Amino acid sequence: MVVIGIDAHKRSHTAVIIDGNGRKLATKTCKTTSQDHLSLLRWAAGHGEERVWAIEDCRNMTRRLEHDLLAAGERIVRVPPKLMANARDAARTYGKSDPIDALAVARAVLREDGLPTAHLDGPDRDLRLLVDHREDLIAERTRAVNRLRWHLHELDPEWDPPARSLDRVSNLNHILHRLADSTGTVAHLAAAITRRCRTLTEEINTIEAEIRELAEKLVPALIAIPAALR
Repeated sequence: MVVIGIDAHKRSHTAVIIDGNGRKLATKTCKTTSQDHLSLLRWAAGHGEERVWAIEDCRNMTRRLEHDLLAAGERIVRVPPKLMANARDAARTYGKSDPIDALAVARAVLREDGLPTAHLDGPDRDLRLLVDHREDLIAERTRAVNRLRWHLHELDPEWDPPARSLDRVSNLNHILHRLADSTGTVAHLAAAITRRCRTLTEEINTIEAEIRELAEKLVPALIAIPAALR
């Protein structure tokens, strides 16, 4: 896991990424629009899939950043300002204060237990709940698809549809049509799993439409994030 520490200002944010041992990996400064936050998230995603953001708890300057990151499904830990005072006094270097402060914020997460986490409220929380539910459904479908492919292979060793093709209703309908002429327990189970995959896919597609509609109202600049981070 990596930690991204943020030193926040009204017109810019400086981010420092550290590893689990506190070693600095990268530094980046960006402006404070949602589009800039998208760029920051893309940059952070290139340094590790498992990450947590450490943001000093000064919400008058970090509210939009927190909002955008949480809406994108990121985890944020808030670092109380009183924890940072001594670190700043000890590490201040003329002309380089922002990266030093961001580094200190990141390392506070490794040092301190029980720091508060940021959460979405209102429509933002609704978006997070929808995204979480979508991820649960996708995980369930992935498990079902894996079982289905084993059954199809048992019925016909040459029948090996790619897993990525089984997230489309049309392909699942094609499998059901082909299974209609098959008999036996394996074929029965394969048909049942295929129908379950189709139901899950329809639910996922519906939820994705709801997510997009809500996200376009809340954070239109971040709509590109899921595709950008795959």
